Amino acid sequence: MSSSAQAAITVDPAVLEHPSDEDYATSGYDTSTASLTNSIREYAFENGRRYHTYFGADKNPLPTDETEQDRLDVHHEVFLILLDRKLHRAPIGKSPNRILDVGTGTGIWAIDMADKYPSAEVIGVDLSPIQPGWVPPNCRFELDDAELDWTFRPDYFDFIHIRNLSQAVTKWEKVLSEAYRCTIPGGYIELAELGGVAHSDDGSMSPDNGVKVFLSLLDSGLRKMGRVASATGESLRANLEDAGFVDIDIFTCKQPLAPWAHDKKLKQVGAVALLSAPTGFHAYGMAVFTRVLGMDPEEADMVCKRATAAVMNKNNHIYTYFYVVHGQKPTEKE
Repeated sequence: MSSSAQAAITVDPAVLEHPSDEDYATSGYDTSTASLTNSIREYAFENGRRYHTYFGADKNPLPTDETEQDRLDVHHEVFLILLDRKLHRAPIGKSPNRILDVGTGTGIWAIDMADKYPSAEVIGVDLSPIQPGWVPPNCRFELDDAELDWTFRPDYFDFIHIRNLSQAVTKWEKVLSEAYRCTIPGGYIELAELGGVAHSDDGSMSPDNGVKVFLSLLDSGLRKMGRVASATGESLRANLEDAGFVDIDIFTCKQPLAPWAHDKKLKQVGAVALLSAPTGFHAYGMAVFTRVLGMDPEEADMVCKRATAAVMNKNNHIYTYFYVVHGQKPTEKE
């Protein structure tokens, strides 16, 4: 576990010296993605958002529209900052042959990996065909459900990457069993997940804080779906150990939700994370709150808006944890 995760995040003195009634602004940034042309397009529209339905409406409760695609790409930048511009922590070497990205989303991580390792074959798998059409020649995308039997050959991938899928996976044992089968002996798997619990090191988060309430309700809803929103480094380690992976490493760091931290890198993380707050809470919450918890759409919308307001409030110094856990498939000799 990284030492940075153990120390309290120091609030920027300028923030403390000048308490403000003004919230953070979110203007000044623009991102966009292009959708992949595909004949398999089945969607549902709820609460003004577009959701995937091809493999089942509840497979992934997050929307798939352009607004969500932009948010995913913005959050990819957050992860890059937290990992010091690294795309992974697993020691996969300089020349991996085959790389798999499970739950690839917009495909941004897979595309970056294809650029970084031009001699590798990089495959991204997702429930929805929302990836761009123009990609590096060594990168391709496939439409599939990771909880079904994988069609890849045994001992095929040097590296398998799975990021932020806890809200969409019920059968982790099945997913990781297939991942183990398809990883070469000596190859690596890496799981990266955001924790689903809000924290504050200076007591600035009240019991009724909007973010805290939001995450508590989200956890309740996902548990009803047989899923867990509050993954931890240890729970991810246990999942990999149960699947047979060894030499497991846990990296833990804090993700501020706004630019209140004194540390330059964490302030940058908070600034970028703040960009996705207005759409992010709605993306994670609306379907779970209305479909699973039975909330009225207006009530669910208000929960999301209160969480956004809490993040925008400069006097709230809130963060969540980000966990990156990798393990290795034993070699034949081992």
